[in-house]
Amino acid sequence: MRRVLLKISGEALAGEQGHGIHFPTLEKVSHEIAAALKHNVQLAIVVGGGNIWRGGSSVVSYIEEPTAHYMGMLATVLNALAFQGAMERIGVFTRVQTAIHMEQVAEPYIRRRAVRHIEKGRVVIFAGGTGNPFFTTDTAAALRAIEIEADVLYKATKVDGVYSADPVIDRTAQRFEELTYKEVLHRGLRVMDSTAITLCEENHLPIVVFNMNQPGAITKALIGEPIGTVVRDSSTSMVKEC
Repeated sequence: MRRVLLKISGEALAGEQGHGIHFPTLEKVSHEIAAALKHNVQLAIVVGGGNIWRGGSSVVSYIEEPTAHYMGMLATVLNALAFQGAMERIGVFTRVQTAIHMEQVAEPYIRRRAVRHIEKGRVVIFAGGTGNPFFTTDTAAALRAIEIEADVLYKATKVDGVYSADPVIDRTAQRFEELTYKEVLHRGLRVMDSTAITLCEENHLPIVVFNMNQPGAITKALIGEPIGTVVRDSSTSMVKEC
């Protein structure tokens, strides 16, 4: 049985409208996840909140930066609840766990309980980031993936892998099939933040970056078919017997 964690940014959930929650996008992603679950996949998800709240430099002129970060964590809870509704509507059993306690709407994050849900075939959606300001949801994704002993961390993006430069701006940008963690850090490539990359490196957790907008890409990724760019050390295998 393959256990994986899928990181989806809040911006990706905004779809074509660019802000808020685009429910047709949620529906599409949910159907692709449902298809993957038929292939002996155990799944957890970490969602971002950038479609609802982004605490940039202009914001911290008015409120304290930690408060802005907590507001971002609450935005991820909204996305997680929307995700839960979309998946359960098509018969996928889920649980939402948050790093910030709000028992009326979701379970608190408890590692052993999360693992038990996953073992029972439920999709666990982690919200609230790490529960601490100044840490990104990429770092939360790496942390949760390590804690639940996931085999791979998948990062769903709008591009089909990692490039040497922004392929939208630079048409000569080179797409990488595979990179090591150290190459990502040394080149300053925008895969995940350095804390997340270091966590993955220290725990030998492979990262796969892929374009979630390509039809069937999420299903293909989650069942382990080659896709996007793989970040790992040379000794790490992503193959696990079912």
